[in-house]
Amino acid sequence: MHTFLTRGNALLTFTLSVLAGLTFFCFLSTGLNAYSATATIDTVKVLVKNVPDYSAQKEKQDLGYLMFDLQANLNPLFNWNAKQLFVFLTAEYESPDNKLNQVVLWDKIIQRGENANLDMKNMNTNYYFWDDGNGLRGNPNVTLTLSWNVIPNAGMLSIVRGSGSHTFSFPNEYTNVRAQ
Repeated sequence: MHTFLTRGNALLTFTLSVLAGLTFFCFLSTGLNAYSATATIDTVKVLVKNVPDYSAQKEKQDLGYLMFDLQANLNPLFNWNAKQLFVFLTAEYESPDNKLNQVVLWDKIIQRGENANLDMKNMNTNYYFWDDGNGLRGNPNVTLTLSWNVIPNAGMLSIVRGSGSHTFSFPNEYTNVRAQ
């Protein structure tokens, strides 16, 4: 009749087909979720300095410094298909050199099972807020926005921008004091 290898091949092929179908239905069950949440962001301290950036050029460039408060309940974003969240805070602004500037200032990975209720006060940024010129001093329209990637077990990697943002302005004068 059939050899052992033929029967093993048929069993393996059938098993993989069933698993692929189940994975596809796993994706379909959560594929239309909006994954939306509201974030409340506020700036506590805002400074701007003009310092040399030795990593790019030796010319002086603007370096922004800010402390922020952040509140967001991201627990409802988790379902049985969401493995983890990659949460990040971005600053968007316009400068004379560039129409749109986007800088990631802070990020966090939240695994399923961890507390995803963010209530942070007086947080420093994780990354430097460099401008590629002198576009931060006196800039009146810098917008902070919280966004996240939902990393699923099966399906598409979605990027969601949270509702709620905060707009602030940098001071008109450079500071010489060290940021605390």
